[in-house]
Amino acid sequence: MKGKIASIAAALIANLCLSMITVTTTMAQTTPSKEASMTARGPFDVTVIPQDDKLNDGISRMASTKQYHGDLEGTSKGQMLAVGSAKSSGVYVAVETFTGTLQGKAGSFSLHHTGIMTKGVPSLSISVVPDSGTGQLTGITGKMNIIIAPDGKHSYEFEYVLPKGD
Repeated sequence: MKGKIASIAAALIANLCLSMITVTTTMAQTTPSKEASMTARGPFDVTVIPQDDKLNDGISRMASTKQYHGDLEGTSKGQMLAVGSAKSSGVYVAVETFTGTLQGKAGSFSLHHTGIMTKGVPSLSISVVPDSGTGQLTGITGKMNIIIAPDGKHSYEFEYVLPKGD
């Protein structure tokens, strides 16, 4: 019973992290680049399914599926780990892989999420996993923001850089 309560609490914290975040991030400048950053925007739908694998007491695992629209057209599948407390604090980490098109360029790339909520105050960092791009998205770098409207609808702002083609 204790494990089930902890699992439910962690799932609630993960949902709080997802539902309260309107974080602004900037492009990581890890190496000088002459390519201009681009911004992609649009809505997305997300389904999160708790996994009952009894990973660890107090740690919850969830599978996610997203359907992106707008400048990103395609789907992603991911996994999330979350831990939470009864004091509106918690953390989640997630990895998702997007497959589809980005402003007409076809391919895939992965995103890494780190979400932390401290006493109800959220912070979120979502970045492209280095060297994860394929197809026309090979070499992509960037950061994503998730915006959740008061009506619960999700959207994204994705600032990215693609290397110039030959």
